[in-house]
Amino acid sequence: MSRIDSKHNFFYFEKLEMNSDIISEKYSDLIRLSLNKKDEYINAKPFPFILLDNFFNADYLDKILDDFPDMLKSKYSYKFETRNDKKLSTTSPKIFSDNTNHFVNFLNSHKFLDFLQNLTGFKSHLIPDPYFWGGGLHEIKRGGFLKIHADYNVHPLLKLNRRINILIYLNKDWKEEWNGHLEFWNKDMSKCEYKILPNFNRIVIFNTNDFSYHGHPTPIDCPENVSRKSLALYYYTNGRPESEINKKLPVHSTLYQNRKNSDDNVDKTMVEFKKIFGKFYIRKKTTY
Repeated sequence: MSRIDSKHNFFYFEKLEMNSDIISEKYSDLIRLSLNKKDEYINAKPFPFILLDNFFNADYLDKILDDFPDMLKSKYSYKFETRNDKKLSTTSPKIFSDNTNHFVNFLNSHKFLDFLQNLTGFKSHLIPDPYFWGGGLHEIKRGGFLKIHADYNVHPLLKLNRRINILIYLNKDWKEEWNGHLEFWNKDMSKCEYKILPNFNRIVIFNTNDFSYHGHPTPIDCPENVSRKSLALYYYTNGRPESEINKKLPVHSTLYQNRKNSDDNVDKTMVEFKKIFGKFYIRKKTTY
């Protein structure tokens, strides 16, 4: 249930009452949590982030995992297999279960936006994405990966600046030796500053800008009957600080980067999309 607030010129979602079955009791006071964790978030390196374990009610998150679709069989999912990524994903609510739709509605609600606003310290109002562009459900099977990158910076439809990512992991009993760690790299791509295992009921929240390099570049080595599952949502503002902008590329799609002293050999092609009769087509490709 979204509508336009003409006074402030941004999308917002009707406030949903926070159901006690979604957030765990430990974190039920989201405002207090955001104020207590704000300094930790803002001062994290190599860019602002935080991870919280057991953030959601485990029984509720079990429902999201149980409802996770078979993406290889769904017409609403996408399969990527390039030098930069090997994964499955979907952004379509048509593939979401009722539980998952309820979950993402909460994550896009006024109450959760207030939590993110206080945590990040952003002065501009955060705006959710009703299209889940690039977000939604993600699945990485054995051998899959996502090379280190900075995210696209402007929403192709809303023309808003992407500012915050949240990743919610759905992987029970994930083992260290299976790889799949989310990695945060420094600005010159010389060092991985932080690694995060994609454990069940772990939420990672982080700033995204033209220099917030992240990914999970090492091919996953899990058993064939296991996969790395997650839910991703992104949040936007109207404008962003100059310090977060690559002045050579003020508007760009995903910018993949080679790790120093690696054989990554990423494809440095930017893609620009055009929407025609409800479908997206590649309008232009350029290299960076």
